[in-house]
Amino acid sequence: MQIPSADIVACGDARAWPFEEARRLIARLDRMPGGKDKTVIFETGYGPSGLPHIGTFGEVARTSMVRHAFHVLTEGKRKTRLICFSDDMDGMRKVPANVPNQAMLQANLGKPLSRVPDPFSAPDAKWASEGAKDQSYESFAHHNNARLRRFLDQFGFDYEFMSATACYASGTFDPMLLRALERYDDIMGVMLPTLGPERQATYSPFLPISPKSGRVLYVPMNKIDAKAGTITFNDEDGTEVTMPVTGGRTKLQWKPDFGMRFAALGVDYEMFGKDHQSNAPVYDKICEILGVPAPLHYVYELFLDEKGEKISKTKGNGITIEQWLTYASPESLSLFMYSKPRAAKRMHFDVIPRAMDDYLTFLAKVGSEDGKARLDNPVWHIHSGTPPAATLPISFALLLNLVSVSNTEDKNVLWGFIRRYAPDATPETQPILDKLAGYAINYYRDFEMPLKKYRAAVGIEIDALKALDAAFAAAPATATASELQDLVYAAGKENGYPKESLRAWFQAIYEVLLGTSQGPRFGSFVQLYGIPETRALIAKGLAGGLLVPS
Repeated sequence: MQIPSADIVACGDARAWPFEEARRLIARLDRMPGGKDKTVIFETGYGPSGLPHIGTFGEVARTSMVRHAFHVLTEGKRKTRLICFSDDMDGMRKVPANVPNQAMLQANLGKPLSRVPDPFSAPDAKWASEGAKDQSYESFAHHNNARLRRFLDQFGFDYEFMSATACYASGTFDPMLLRALERYDDIMGVMLPTLGPERQATYSPFLPISPKSGRVLYVPMNKIDAKAGTITFNDEDGTEVTMPVTGGRTKLQWKPDFGMRFAALGVDYEMFGKDHQSNAPVYDKICEILGVPAPLHYVYELFLDEKGEKISKTKGNGITIEQWLTYASPESLSLFMYSKPRAAKRMHFDVIPRAMDDYLTFLAKVGSEDGKARLDNPVWHIHSGTPPAATLPISFALLLNLVSVSNTEDKNVLWGFIRRYAPDATPETQPILDKLAGYAINYYRDFEMPLKKYRAAVGIEIDALKALDAAFAAAPATATASELQDLVYAAGKENGYPKESLRAWFQAIYEVLLGTSQGPRFGSFVQLYGIPETRALIAKGLAGGLLVPS
């Protein structure tokens, strides 16, 4: 990786959280025997028990930001890998609510996810997921893994995908499984204090896969033989079975599984959500029991849905990646992930416009920044140190309001207004703006249009709107956004609104003319929409013609 020399010089002072994390990782490697020479392994984990949700994307995006900061701090001289690991050998414990063929899935509860038939590919499926319409998958896990990889590839992440099923079946994990069998008592010594008396009586870190039913069995061990590499247990029908722990015949309970995976893959850095925080010491102790230093962790807060509940794959609540990308750019989603990862954040559709405009604001600033300020700009991390040059004349919020008032789903109509505001702008010279216009149309159609609620002007609002119309009538066609905004202020102040209460005046404008309680800087909107068009809107609003949106 070629790192610009200016970034290398400036990174020592940068305080963006990916740099702070990268410095922690460098310090850890410096303390490890051979740590300075090893290929550094970054890992993210994913459970395909339901359709991939947006939190999975966030984990990969954030880890990639830390990885890039690490490359800059080490001047690109250290080899790294990013592994995206799927826990697809876990038994399916409950049926997700947001997938078809529920009865078929119910009949396969307890089987490894990679052995559960794909509900989307089944002949009686009533509906199909994105990407599954023309393709059948070997299992539910294979389907979800494929979706995940398409998402990650769409964003251009540099990663290696690994499947737990493949690692167990191919023998990749065999050496660590045999070592875990040798150190069985040590692992039990870590696990048993974390369990209640009833669970302690039957607990084993090894979960055999039933040779008869194919289900993951949570059963006690009758015997373990570390020398032979085998375990003995009773199958579901009571038959005693002795079999090797290797070759995909068993898997580990989830906490020992985490620690074993860290050890087997040599993981140096892994992020996970706050729900794993209390278990991290257990993962790390088991990794160390297996003879490998535990990785460095970064704990992030969880995303919440519109009700303040944790986003869950099996519930299917929250926003999907496809939904976000219908209404805003991939970069806006990356910014949402970058910002305050240790603060719980509501992730619902109403956060999308703000995320889009925040991204555009940071993008406009980064071109004039240098040194520490540039490296602390989120856009620098989102674009791995090479943000594109872009200056947009119009905000996303302003576009949304333009779509709302013009009542159009035709981008060509929008561009007619945009060229009035920015005569040199075209879809070819402003491709980002052209995409924004499409996002604005989609967002307005699905979220804002159903909620629009106009009201009639009352009291001093009527006089103020009439005065505003007269001011616009006298304004030159070349009036700037700032000059038009001054006219709006004057119309309010001169018609009964105290200077300190102009917020009520603007709210009245939005509610009467736009059908919403808040809106854009009105002078900028008028310049974009046009003075004659705005006067016609005022006239219609005063006459009550907006009360039933056309």
